[in-house]
Amino acid sequence: MTEQLQKTGNGRLATYEEAREWIEGLVPFGIRPGMERINRLMSAFNHPERRLKFIHVAGTNGKGSVCAYLTSVLLRCGYDVGTYTSPYITKFTNRFRYNGSDIPEETLLQLSNELKPHVEAIAATELGSPSMFEVSTALAILYYATVSYPDFVVWETGLGGRLDVTNIVTPIVSVITNVGHDHMDILGDTIADVTREKAGIIKPGVPVISAVSQSEAIDIIASTAKSRNSSLYLLGDKFSETAIEVRENEQTFRFNGLFRPIEPLTITLNGAHQRTNAAVAVMTLEIMRQYYALIMEDDDLREGLRDAAWPGRLEMVTQSPRVLVDGAHNPEGAETLAAALRDTYRYERLHLMIGMLSNKNHPDTLRHILPLVDTLVVTEPDFRKAMSAGVLAEIVQGMREQLGRHFELIVEPNWKQALERLQTLTGEADLAVVTGTLYLIADVRSQLLYNKESEKGW
Repeated sequence: MTEQLQKTGNGRLATYEEAREWIEGLVPFGIRPGMERINRLMSAFNHPERRLKFIHVAGTNGKGSVCAYLTSVLLRCGYDVGTYTSPYITKFTNRFRYNGSDIPEETLLQLSNELKPHVEAIAATELGSPSMFEVSTALAILYYATVSYPDFVVWETGLGGRLDVTNIVTPIVSVITNVGHDHMDILGDTIADVTREKAGIIKPGVPVISAVSQSEAIDIIASTAKSRNSSLYLLGDKFSETAIEVRENEQTFRFNGLFRPIEPLTITLNGAHQRTNAAVAVMTLEIMRQYYALIMEDDDLREGLRDAAWPGRLEMVTQSPRVLVDGAHNPEGAETLAAALRDTYRYERLHLMIGMLSNKNHPDTLRHILPLVDTLVVTEPDFRKAMSAGVLAEIVQGMREQLGRHFELIVEPNWKQALERLQTLTGEADLAVVTGTLYLIADVRSQLLYNKESEKGW
């Protein structure tokens, strides 16, 4: 890392590639919860985040999908919308979107050069260098506040909430999709611990919409909202959804809201959890309509929901053979994937390829998947924190004996060769699934759709 800083020094970055490499060169500084460095960065620019209207979205799973629904509907309603999400699937610029398009490479370069001297100044203090995510978040704020000027910014947390650097903003509405078993090495050992971190995005007087379901999580969200005089709109209490018709690539449902029912609403994303995510987005938009004078016609709501897409989540990327990709990288994600495989998709045999990072809850993730597979291909994502295919296979073998299930286990560390094996195995009536870390999903998706290397980063 010292060599990287010495290499760039105080010189200007000349190209987009140099700018991206400079930002991603900060990855070794790791995940460092805390607000000091982002506050100092924003102070250097006179806090431009205070001029923007944010919809702040936190949660263990579903954040990206909720952001996609919100963005799609707001665009359909005629608003200019910034969308900041992570990680990206194809290209670093995917993180910073304005009206559905990535930040231009030349704009990212310009803003990186504006940030770089301030980042290096902070790196020379007792605070140490800002991390990659901190610099990306600062860049997003500068892009929206000084270049593109959206009406709303759909703003996804990186990790947790309370000490996540996205929490520098005061939004007009906060969203907490759900709470599950992920990043517990950083956020805490229990659901209650994780919930307290997520609840940290609740700001005084700012309404909060949530789909948390565990009793301890509900209690914490409710008490936090009450202590901050924030109105809480909870799934199952103030709003709900009822399925009308479900088939592959199309779900129709009724939204039952505090202010009114709306039906029919249709989404093209698969899985029952996507109806929940859509309902959370609709409730958020309803709050904005009631309290912030959002102009939203029902036809725009319907078309926006139908148009919403979110790559890498139950996405059928090829049809012959059928290859479905889904970034189910934690137990809750694997559970929703398994439910969709049982309820939505039809196939004779299921062939599944998985690669995971070393810091995940592997047994609890696998227990949802293993009862369904006919073939399991274990591989390794091309990423520094990858779990060895051999070690993951040992966990699978132990669980296979416990479950008493007989399925073929293939161990292929090279993900490209593993993908070829998967495609060869999959007959016309079968279904192939690639799952696990989004770093694997990003590479597989690029390979199948674009046949090129993807940029990749957290």
